[in-house]
Amino acid sequence: MTEAPAKADLLIVSRGPWLTLDSGAPLPRAGAAMNEVGERHDLALAIAGERILEIGPREEMLARYPDAGPLDLGHRLVMPGFVDPHTHPVFNRTRELEFEMRNQGRSYVDIAKAGGGIRNSVRSLREVDQETLEEQLERRVAAFLRLGTTTIEAKSGYGLSLEAELKSLRAIKEVARRTPLDLVPTFLGAHEIPDEYRDDREAYIRLIIEEMIPAVVREDLARFCDVFCEEHVFTVAESRRILEAARRAGLEIRIHADEIESTGGAELAAEVGAWSADHLGAISAAGIRRLGEAGVIPILLPGTTFFLNLDRKAPGRKMIDSGLAVALATDYNPGSCHTRSMPMIMTLACIHYAMTAAEALSAATVNAACSLGLGQDRGLLKAGYRADLIALDLPDLRYLPYHFGGENFVSHVIKNGRLVVTNDAAQPS
Repeated sequence: MTEAPAKADLLIVSRGPWLTLDSGAPLPRAGAAMNEVGERHDLALAIAGERILEIGPREEMLARYPDAGPLDLGHRLVMPGFVDPHTHPVFNRTRELEFEMRNQGRSYVDIAKAGGGIRNSVRSLREVDQETLEEQLERRVAAFLRLGTTTIEAKSGYGLSLEAELKSLRAIKEVARRTPLDLVPTFLGAHEIPDEYRDDREAYIRLIIEEMIPAVVREDLARFCDVFCEEHVFTVAESRRILEAARRAGLEIRIHADEIESTGGAELAAEVGAWSADHLGAISAAGIRRLGEAGVIPILLPGTTFFLNLDRKAPGRKMIDSGLAVALATDYNPGSCHTRSMPMIMTLACIHYAMTAAEALSAATVNAACSLGLGQDRGLLKAGYRADLIALDLPDLRYLPYHFGGENFVSHVIKNGRLVVTNDAAQPS
């Protein structure tokens, strides 16, 4: 006797293509395996609660789950929701004036040294209360969902005082409670040296280690601790002290590394066992080798390189060819990259790093999830995984990075098994 199937709450049906990312290759997907996207056609996916119950041939699944209300997506492309593993969404004001200043010849570092950049955002964020930050953040995360992103890593880092950093992380925690989007919180008190400590950076580092980190841990406000490791911000030695203190306190580690200059940030990420090393525009050959040896996931941020108009780009092609499991992220923030669009990031990755569309998709889904320690939970379509998936009005995967900066092709977003976004007007041109 055939065992009766478990009850399904929803059945997603599409002629496809389906990009399941379930190729059977080990996680995270590295090297050549990044081209394996598990493309199939004429499937249906059964959801029970927040999880994928089963995925299989369309007609068989319709017969197997006759009582589940089907959502027929026609011929739409179906894939996992995007995972964005590097964002800075908690800020008060945007910095469009600095964008214009850069376009008139001022560099990002020059603006920062003159009191702009991150310190500009710090002064602004300290002026507002937590409720205001929550209202702003809730609007911003809704836009992520509309663009097909179902999980983001969300950093603090525009407070740079005990009170303001806690305010930022509390806002993330509260908004995560009331929005469908998953926010994975990261403490980034070591984002910059604030104005009041410019003449005593050691005192600020002690504040991070002795007061901020313990307070963050006491309130369970973050999973990760990050540091902006760069010569004009925190040196390798300073970054090591902060990250080791965070690890002793129970936080996991991420690093902004080698964005502007090759300082050994990637090697530090390998040394301390970070989940990821991010930016890497100036990574050395030794840094690439050490990331591979340590299993650290490089997160590349091509939107930042583009927005800052930098000549030097991360050697993404070399990393993939070296067998690294590359991930992609927006770096959404008010100063150096003001976009929430992972499709736009895929376009830039294909151009800047000579990625195939399949490699870019793996980097924006399953590898991004792995960089957050969530590779066994989301980032691909498979029984037992979280039911986070999106439908797009696109004919095939290659069209996704091909068309940029125009319409939003995401027609449906299913998050935790629930339909949370419908945009039936989405049409390819």
